[in-house]
Amino acid sequence: MLSQPSLTNAYALALGLVATGSLVAAGPCDIYASGNTPCVAAHGTTRALYNAYNGPLYQVRRASDGATSDIRPLSAGGVANAGSQDSFCAGTTCLITIIYDQSGRNNHLTQAPPGGFRGPEANGYDNLASATGAPVTLNGQRAYGVFVSPGTGYRNDQASGTARGDAAQGMYAVLDGTHFNGGCCFDYGNAETSNQDTGNGHMEAIYYGTCTIWGTGAGNGPWIMSDLENGLFSGQSPGRNTGDPSINYRFVNTVVKGQPGQWAIRGGNAASGSLSTYYSGARPSAPGYNPMSKEGAIILGIGGDNSISAQGTFYEGVMTTGYPSDATEAQVQANVVAARYGTTSLTSGPAMNVGSTVSLRATTPGYNTRYLSHTGFTVDTQVVDSSSSTALKQQASWNIRTGLGSSDCVSFESRDTPGSFLRHFNFQLVLNPNDGSQQFGEDATFCPQAGLTGQGNTLRSWSYPTRYFRHYNNAGYAASNGGVHSFDATGSFNDDASWAVSNALA
Repeated sequence: MLSQPSLTNAYALALGLVATGSLVAAGPCDIYASGNTPCVAAHGTTRALYNAYNGPLYQVRRASDGATSDIRPLSAGGVANAGSQDSFCAGTTCLITIIYDQSGRNNHLTQAPPGGFRGPEANGYDNLASATGAPVTLNGQRAYGVFVSPGTGYRNDQASGTARGDAAQGMYAVLDGTHFNGGCCFDYGNAETSNQDTGNGHMEAIYYGTCTIWGTGAGNGPWIMSDLENGLFSGQSPGRNTGDPSINYRFVNTVVKGQPGQWAIRGGNAASGSLSTYYSGARPSAPGYNPMSKEGAIILGIGGDNSISAQGTFYEGVMTTGYPSDATEAQVQANVVAARYGTTSLTSGPAMNVGSTVSLRATTPGYNTRYLSHTGFTVDTQVVDSSSSTALKQQASWNIRTGLGSSDCVSFESRDTPGSFLRHFNFQLVLNPNDGSQQFGEDATFCPQAGLTGQGNTLRSWSYPTRYFRHYNNAGYAASNGGVHSFDATGSFNDDASWAVSNALA
């Protein structure tokens, strides 16, 4: 454990060097290099991870014409230029297509291909993340993270310089500590090159979530663990490690490192304080994990065999060669804290005030007398006017409630069926009674945005931010602007996904 003077010096290094153009004079990868454990992969959509890095952080592709744009830091070593993305994506939607490796080894992350599990996109590929699903601030400057919904994943199966076999490596990742589930597996780190489960010990990646199929920590989670293939481990035992606590920080710094015969899990609040060690000791006692058989691919948001049922949000992370010291990691933690991650609004456009009752009118030419309504649990659009029955007007009226899955956004409660809410199920909008589950709450939460056509609101799904309220053949969907479903068609998408919001019809 570091002495108090050592910790003080680590924080002085980072906190004393905050500037507006470049966050700190030494980025995380500069710190690792000074500790003789240099980065071999460095991924961050929010900022540069070397003090001199001014290359691209990530690439976005817009739906309107398929054009792409690289998003760079505002200055060398600085925060991402979110304004350039906002300008490029104005009036349309954008996806993150590449997360660039800043280490110079070209270990870029791109759309994950199929493996033991197939993704939901064409030819079994995984989904790409929305470019706007995870807005944050760093030292007051807006940036965007990578919001991973189930089915979203990135990968590099031909990485250079990453650990193979039992070689030593270190990793950290800054994540949203409030975005998780029990699916397998929200990982960042070292995985199989074949996209298949090739056996125990063929992975070493950071895991974050509440999956209880294998090991767990104390409490109900979420936990920082390591995915070592065929097991999420919180310590030497394949079961519970009570020294691995449940984490509830909004921004969490997760650390996993391993070397022959030894590995460790560490973590802490990415916004303040120091790292704690949750496990440090011998490799797992189960067969196949000592020695390890790491293969060196890099994954984000998925398991090594392309397991795709997990969710989470990634902001930045690195992989190193060698086993970083606790002292080096303390300096990296201080650097992360000095970046001052903060929250920002998830909504834009005309306000939708909690407690109000509204009606949503389609704006697509030829359909602009139709309102979002329901018939039983089916959600559709219906023509409603002053001569319509009170019952129909009520079916087309919605009470605005605080978002069931996120208080930053809203949920739509039926005016005529109290306790029932609009939600997406298999990406179709339905009206269901609230069952109180995490899944229901997230599927029933939507974030109002300025209308894509410049009028009214576009209503983005919180849990799948590539998807928006859309009417298609007069039915309601959570649709993406292009995709494998018929209701994802790009034609008239902006019109179909823009809604005029008015006082309730009844």
